[in-house]
Amino acid sequence: MTSIFRTAMGDAAFERLHPELQRRFSVGLASGELCVGRGVMDRIWHGRAAVKPFLAVAGLRNILLPRTGRNVPFTIENVPYTDSYGRETVTFVRTFALSGGPRRFDATMVHSPERDCVLDYLGTHQHLASDLHLSAEPDGSLLIRSGEHRFREGPLDVRVPEPVGGRAEVRESFDERTGRFRINVRVDNRYFGPLFGYRGSFTAEYADVRSRGVRAGLRPVREEVRA
Repeated sequence: MTSIFRTAMGDAAFERLHPELQRRFSVGLASGELCVGRGVMDRIWHGRAAVKPFLAVAGLRNILLPRTGRNVPFTIENVPYTDSYGRETVTFVRTFALSGGPRRFDATMVHSPERDCVLDYLGTHQHLASDLHLSAEPDGSLLIRSGEHRFREGPLDVRVPEPVGGRAEVRESFDERTGRFRINVRVDNRYFGPLFGYRGSFTAEYADVRSRGVRAGLRPVREEVRA
């Protein structure tokens, strides 16, 4: 039994990652570890003014971020658990200490054998599901690119059309000189251009998930079984 990320990438690709990234993305039920990262986002940015109403609506369900900032304290919680449908799940709950109060960007991830990728459920109610494709770069960093997006609400189950959806690219690396993870997130739309992103760095600490468990408020309010 391996982590959902190693399963999605395959052993050979996963082992090309920097050892610190291998440990961070081995968080899961098999390892018995959770990971909490703490650091600073150097910049959180938005695209043109036309995207701001969309970000504000998405922010109501902890999807994306409706505000910008610089030198923003940041926490990411990666905690594995078994969801209501028996699937191994890992939280990616990011909290940004922005002026005016903290804001969260929530995601929960599972491996989808049917879609042959990591499935990223976004927000408090898992309304949006995105395919994630992971690869190891020559320098040992991790590149994550989003694929198809699907929106679910009650009986509604639709593919998000390209003019509306965004293409996300996440690059995560480990800086041996500083002992910090570096992350750069960018979301673009083919027609509207850059939508949203952030970049910064953080340190990570690990703990036994069996003794600490999943803290209250970390799991989504509603879980979606459709892949």
